[in-house]
Amino acid sequence: MSERAGRAPGKRGPAYPRAVDALISELAHLPGIGRRSAERLAFHLLRSSTDEAMGLARAIEDVKKSVRHCGVCWNLADSDVCDVCADDSRDRATVLVVEQPKDLIALEQTGMFRGVYHVLMGRLSPLDGVGPGELTLAPLFERVDDPAKNVAGVRVAEVILGLNPTVEGDGTALYLGEQLAGRVGVRVTRLARGLPTGSQLEYANKAVLADAIECRQRV
Repeated sequence: MSERAGRAPGKRGPAYPRAVDALISELAHLPGIGRRSAERLAFHLLRSSTDEAMGLARAIEDVKKSVRHCGVCWNLADSDVCDVCADDSRDRATVLVVEQPKDLIALEQTGMFRGVYHVLMGRLSPLDGVGPGELTLAPLFERVDDPAKNVAGVRVAEVILGLNPTVEGDGTALYLGEQLAGRVGVRVTRLARGLPTGSQLEYANKAVLADAIECRQRV
């Protein structure tokens, strides 16, 4: 009996070599990438030169080994302190709170804000199981309460709430406003509503973000 005849009905081998199938499976885990998109990416890498493909592999390895969170503000950094916190020209008494590092980058591109930041690494979302303990709220409150926890030991004078204007973002801003209200000598403001409700900071243009920073309001 031949091997083909002896194979169980409906039993087929893998469509791709194991290495290719494993690559497709890993790529399919990326946000917004389905199986078909993962297959296209995999075949692009197969067609690429070895140097190009290995360059991507090294970049992924390097980012996992060298990139960390800033020890003060939780921005992405390749050392203990990020470039913003390390900049002596920044107003370290003014802290702008954002949800993600990408929001910080969007605000930095306006060139309008010269203070420092605090990245929450998310926003409160009880339905998704995200509570205060899942965010970097404790380090933020420590920075406000203890100057030694802030950049260069500077006392925080103002906290600007730069959360995305969504239901969860507004809820997070309300919670922060309540928690910071009792801190003596700390002014709490929020970005002006030049930002349309329901949008994301990363998609707003520079002019809108600049106006939001310039026209921030007291909470």
